[in-house]
Amino acid sequence: MRLSIEGARVIDPASQFDQITDLHIAAGHIVGIGAAPDGFVANQKIDARGLIASPGLVDLNVSLREPGRTRKGTIDSETRAAAAGGVTSLCSLPDSQPVLDTPAVAELILDRAERAGQVRVFPLGALTRGLDGEHLSELVALRDVGCVAFTQGLAPMKSNRILRRALEYAAGFDLPVIFMPQDADIAEGGSAHEGPTASRLGLVGIPETAETVALARDLLLVEQTGVQAHFSGLTSARAMDMLATAQARGLRVSADVAMYQLLLCDEDLQGFSSLLHVQPPLRSSQDRRALREAVQSGVVQAIASHHQPHEQEAKRVPFAASAPGISSIEILLPLALTLVADGLLELPALLSRLTCGPAQALNLPAGRLALDERADITLFNPASDSQIGQNWLSKGANCPFIGQTAPGKVSHTLCNGKLVFQA
Repeated sequence: MRLSIEGARVIDPASQFDQITDLHIAAGHIVGIGAAPDGFVANQKIDARGLIASPGLVDLNVSLREPGRTRKGTIDSETRAAAAGGVTSLCSLPDSQPVLDTPAVAELILDRAERAGQVRVFPLGALTRGLDGEHLSELVALRDVGCVAFTQGLAPMKSNRILRRALEYAAGFDLPVIFMPQDADIAEGGSAHEGPTASRLGLVGIPETAETVALARDLLLVEQTGVQAHFSGLTSARAMDMLATAQARGLRVSADVAMYQLLLCDEDLQGFSSLLHVQPPLRSSQDRRALREAVQSGVVQAIASHHQPHEQEAKRVPFAASAPGISSIEILLPLALTLVADGLLELPALLSRLTCGPAQALNLPAGRLALDERADITLFNPASDSQIGQNWLSKGANCPFIGQTAPGKVSHTLCNGKLVFQA
């Protein structure tokens, strides 16, 4: 298949390329930027005048649910939703049933993702067997079948000694580890940020220290072991300060924030909507401001969807009893473009946080739009608005943004040169 994209504003943040030009694709790769190569004849042309062409988005935190939790989502449904959102590469969490802690489960996920044929899936392996926090998974075997990093998610480790040994082992094989720091004892029983809003609503609070105590421990162990570390879904202003200090001291640490944490805060819980129940929780407006400033400065190099689809029954219960999480992968780009509309970031900088930034954080072969690179491309119209909820593809409709309007609309998504979504 030979395809030409004509007249787009092509933005590649990795190379700081920003120009209105044409792209030419053959055999799944970009073979020409500007003039077509000699002898190139396109089988298909896309008139992209007025559109932005960027690298396909890279999402570092996605729950695909399959295997085992197919009432909430499947690899087919959630990768279709990803493609509709302009995401061409995603990291899938190991929170399936069974947990992704063996090569057999990793191969099953990769096989089904390949069969779905929508986007590239990079599995994250469980750091410990069954996420039990005690017995180390077969990390090297999991790496050899395609796992790109390892995580406990929010599941706690049994002891700091076990965590230290796990990080030493990972460092010995240069395996990246992803942390979602939250002290389970401090957070136990909580469902909202500890503060005036939770007190007024009668909700049990989770204090900022649930995050910062765990983060302090993790950073000390990262420094001691030398492991490559990525911190996913940080929520507090204090955590941003700690992260910036660690980076200034030369630690190999990167971070992402959930897109919804940049837009929402605990004050939005006034209506008791279970759609806003997330873990870690929405924090204060001051914390949200600090997260936005960290994204602006580059202390946080990646924005992720933290996509967690649920069936309707999981949210049709009182706030604290509901399953935490938001279905958001197919609106990652429109929500992110509100940061440009708000003047927080210029468009190339925003696209950096959605493409090359996350790719570099986990050494993924993605996030670039250049000659001879894979043709993973997102085309979107910055002058059109997205009506959130129309043509919804995720199996989970647990999204508080449904019914709202956001700037920008994905028109085409190409993965490996294949057109996997067209509006």
